[in-house]
Amino acid sequence: MQKIEKIKNLIELFHDIEDKIENAKIALEILNQESDSSITKELDNNIKDIQALLDDLEESTLLNGPYDSYPAILNIHPGAGGTESHDWVDMLLRMYLRWIENKKFKYRITDYLPGEEAGIKNVTLTIHGLNAYGLLKSEKGIHRLVRISPFDSSKRRHTSFAAVDVIPLFEDDIELEINKEDLRIDTYRSSGAGGQHVNVTDSAVRITHIPTGIVVSCQDERSQIMNRDTAMKILKSKLFEIELKKKMDELENIRGEKKDIGWGSQIRSYVLQPYQMIKDHRTNVEVGDVNSVLNGDIDIFIKAFLKNNVKNN
Repeated sequence: MQKIEKIKNLIELFHDIEDKIENAKIALEILNQESDSSITKELDNNIKDIQALLDDLEESTLLNGPYDSYPAILNIHPGAGGTESHDWVDMLLRMYLRWIENKKFKYRITDYLPGEEAGIKNVTLTIHGLNAYGLLKSEKGIHRLVRISPFDSSKRRHTSFAAVDVIPLFEDDIELEINKEDLRIDTYRSSGAGGQHVNVTDSAVRITHIPTGIVVSCQDERSQIMNRDTAMKILKSKLFEIELKKKMDELENIRGEKKDIGWGSQIRSYVLQPYQMIKDHRTNVEVGDVNSVLNGDIDIFIKAFLKNNVKNN
C-alpha cells in the first residue's frame, strides 16, 4: 500500500508539473502579442510553482531507499552535562516539532522523561507523513551546541551534546518472531508530555527485550493495552534495525570498511556564541540564520545530505 501511495503521489506530481508548464506557455504566448501586468504576474507565479514542484520531484528521486516511505521513530537523549544538555534536547525537540508542523505531518510523543531542573532526559516520538523516515534519517547522529549557558551565573560558554536516533517504524508489514519469555513488561503511571490524561492509573508500559537489553516505553495512549501495542511496534522496529545492521556490517567487512560513529564525532554543530553559525560536518553546508533553523527550517541540511548520499553511492 505504501508503494502504491508513493507511485500515486509521483504521478500526481508529474501531472501538476505538466499543467503548470502548459499554463506558463499560454501566458507567454499572450505576452508575446500584448503587454498585460496581470498575465505577467500569473506567469511569474507559474514559474515559482514549477520550481517548487521540481524541487519536490528531485526529493522523490533522492528518496528511493527501501524504507524511505515509512513512518519514522525519532528519539533524542542528552550527553553528559546535566541540565545544560537536557535543555539542548528540549531545543532539538522544538526544532523537529516545528519542522513536522511545516510539513503537515502527524506525530505522537510516545515516551517523555523530563529533566530534574529543566529540559528533557529522554523523548521518543513517532512521525507519519510522506517519506517521513527518508527525510529524517539525515538527522541521525550527534548534535553539538555551543552557547552562553542560561544556567551558568558566570555567563560562561558551554558545549552540549545530544544524540538523535531515527529508525523506520514497521507497523504491520514485518514478520518478526519475538519469544514472550525474552520480554519483561512493567507498568507505571504516565507523566510529562503526552501522559497527563492518563496519569491517575498504571497505564504506561515499559517493555525490556532481555537478550538485547533494548527498552521501549509508551505512555501516550489511554489504555494499557494500547500502550503495550504501540511499544511492541517500536520494539519490533528496533529489533528489525539490528538485523539490518548485521547485514550491513557483513557487507562492510567484505568491502574492508568499517564506519563507526563515536560520541564525539558530531554530524552538526550549532554555534550561538561567540558567533552564530550552524554547520553540517558531512556536507559542509553552513547557515548563519540560526533562529530559522532552530524554528524548524532544516530542509537545506536534509536535501544536502540526500544529494551527498546519492553521489557517494
